[in-house]
Amino acid sequence: MTVDREVIPEQEQAPPDEVSRATVIAYAVAATLLVGWFLFGWLVLRQGFVDSVGESAGAGFALLLVISVVGTVRRSRR
Repeated sequence: MTVDREVIPEQEQAPPDEVSRATVIAYAVAATLLVGWFLFGWLVLRQGFVDSVGESAGAGFALLLVISVVGTVRRSRR
């Protein structure tokens, strides 16, 4: 069984939304703060390497969750 290409219209692909400069700067600041948080816990508080990695990773995942929820709410309003 074959499908004629003329019967099914070609789906138009919308160009992806460009990422603003402010978004890139915000991500860079967040990454810098997470690395700083890791170094603060590891070197200043001396809480151990694995604990510092876990704490930084947890903060990073929480930040990603917040970004995801905000992005979903913003897209649903459009």
